[in-house]
Amino acid sequence: MERTVVRCADGHVFSTASFPMQQAGRLGPGRLMRCPRCARLRSVVPVALEKR
Repeated sequence: MERTVVRCADGHVFSTASFPMQQAGRLGPGRLMRCPRCARLRSVVPVALEKR
């Protein structure tokens, strides 16, 4: 399973194994997930990784 790197609304960056990107009825890239750094349910968005 591929992991997705995401950033929460507070700016914490972490990776997750489950990030439902294509569910019907949702608009935009943001999802609600529990952030492991602040332990709260936050809006998270995928982080674009730079290739060097």
